[in-house]
Amino acid sequence: MTATTLSTQNLCRNYGSHIAVRDINLQLQRGEVLGLLGPNGAGKTTTMRMLTGNLAPSAGSIEICGIDLLNKPQEAKAHLGFLPEIPPLYQDMTVDEFLLFAARLHRLSKPKIHTALGDAKQRCGLEDRGRHLISTLSKGFQQRVGIAQAIIHNPDVIILDEPTVGLDPNQMREIRKLVRELGVSSSVILSTHILSEVENICDRVQIMHKGSVVFDQTMAELQQQGTSLEMVFTQLTQ
Repeated sequence: MTATTLSTQNLCRNYGSHIAVRDINLQLQRGEVLGLLGPNGAGKTTTMRMLTGNLAPSAGSIEICGIDLLNKPQEAKAHLGFLPEIPPLYQDMTVDEFLLFAARLHRLSKPKIHTALGDAKQRCGLEDRGRHLISTLSKGFQQRVGIAQAIIHNPDVIILDEPTVGLDPNQMREIRKLVRELGVSSSVILSTHILSEVENICDRVQIMHKGSVVFDQTMAELQQQGTSLEMVFTQLTQ
């Protein structure tokens, strides 16, 4: 098990003459939860689309567990789990049906599928929801199903885009607890607009502005400086 789970070098994405992302260098360690912050239009979504293999970079490289994502996408993506801002759920499926479908998409072998299904449901608090139609679940439980599909193959890198958006305070607290638990054995990138969420969950924070990373520090370093994350964010992105 490698210590570095995700690495990018000089990652860029252009749309014609517009530079959406420029020279992103990232090293993510196993057991690390990274908060990715930035105002709207900062390049966060474009960056995550590149990291998940949904968008080709204009320049630069991406490695997941030492595997080049551009040269060996299928092999690299086997180590990756992704929850987009709008969870990719099939509302007319039950939770079990959908997670079995996700497991097959990740090419889990038949002997491993049911164990993986049970583990994902247990980790996401879905043990008693297996036979429920996804359409009948609350927003909070639908988010749990979205996370379960992202982790059912036990990936080394988990990328979560706004996992608590639209949730009530109790649901947010439960999802935050789950994200912290996922960060024990995997690496997690959490994209959010909620600064308190990063302060409560993340080990390290990166702030993007106008396509570039303008801040990269651990939360411990930030606390030692006696500076609030809100103050840093405001100063760097205004």
